[in-house]
Amino acid sequence: MNDASDALVVGAGPCGSFTALKLAKLGTSVTVLEEHSQIGVPTHCAGHLSIRGLKQLGLHPLPTGIVENTFCGANFYSPKGNEFSVHVTQPVTCTVDRAEFDRYIAKKAKDAGASYSLSSRAEELILENAYAKGVITKREETTEHIRASLVVDAEGISARIMRQAGLPAPHKLVKAVEAEVENLKDTESDTVDVYLGNSYAPGFYAWLIPKKNGKAKVGLATKTGNPRELLQKLMRKHPAASRKLQSARTIRTTFHLITLGGMTAQAYSNGFLAVGDTASQVKPTTGGGVILGMTCAQAAAEVAVEALRRSDFSKEFLTTYQRRCTELLGFDMNIMLRIRNTLDALPDRKVDHAIAMCSRLGLDKTLQNVKDIDFQGQTLLRAFRSPRMLTAMAYFLYAYLSMNL
Repeated sequence: MNDASDALVVGAGPCGSFTALKLAKLGTSVTVLEEHSQIGVPTHCAGHLSIRGLKQLGLHPLPTGIVENTFCGANFYSPKGNEFSVHVTQPVTCTVDRAEFDRYIAKKAKDAGASYSLSSRAEELILENAYAKGVITKREETTEHIRASLVVDAEGISARIMRQAGLPAPHKLVKAVEAEVENLKDTESDTVDVYLGNSYAPGFYAWLIPKKNGKAKVGLATKTGNPRELLQKLMRKHPAASRKLQSARTIRTTFHLITLGGMTAQAYSNGFLAVGDTASQVKPTTGGGVILGMTCAQAAAEVAVEALRRSDFSKEFLTTYQRRCTELLGFDMNIMLRIRNTLDALPDRKVDHAIAMCSRLGLDKTLQNVKDIDFQGQTLLRAFRSPRMLTAMAYFLYAYLSMNL
């Protein structure tokens, strides 16, 4: 057995490495286990992040080479091609090279004193008297028992270790596909496209995110059906998307799962904390989890350090972490879950009407002041000061209540 550190982090994605960074900065010895031989590979998301969120985490500006593009606007399309656009004067979001972004956070953690063990797959949680005491890892043909006072699970959507801790795994999963493409036509380099409706992305949406090099990331997620086939349908048949993508050439394609069930009710146990996708710290509206997960990772590190100081790793103390996550995200999560349920219930004909209505109301003028796309509940509260937004919400409520008419 190896007594590696005070804390053991499973997973070197941005949430795991950010936890390690904060722990190391707070004087804790921490080891990060990563099952792959390289950090950031394979990539699992588009890397579309809010600039405000990065600033709040102390990660803006990012070094040259990580940011692929910045965006000042978004086009929203209905299944029939109705369009609603929002444009602002300053960039609100950016897209990053996820592999480089992950490696950047890991390097910061290493520079702060964290240790990394690559090609180390966490196979099993070590439990003693109902307390997590480390993990059993497999590296090539070698099995090793690595002990620690506290285990932080940042393994991602698979949540194998989370289940072994007896905690609820992410639910309400959708299957996502993303392709990098080239040879696009008529794209706005500073604008993201969002394609709504169950005809092309049942239970979610599709996206097109331009890169500065003339390429783009295009993808979707779906509750039902084959995501690859739906992506081809979007690229060839959607009234708006096909104009831009019909001649596009696909360079590479990746697949992953996204959780839309909202933050898990318990992301802690004796000697154990969970962060990121593992704990479903993901926006139910957009499926984005990097900023929210890293926000909770910071809280996890602070609670872990206090647990180490007290030598108290009981779930009774570690529930402090859950309370902090609820304080940080609870209100916004509840609002985003309601929005997701409403969007899921709307048939395509009402999505067409809704997009047209937003355009007629001039809602783009109201949304021009939106800078925070992560904490969407608070953003909506501020937007409600506008009569246009109140009218739009009244329309959506009517559409939801009358969906079976």
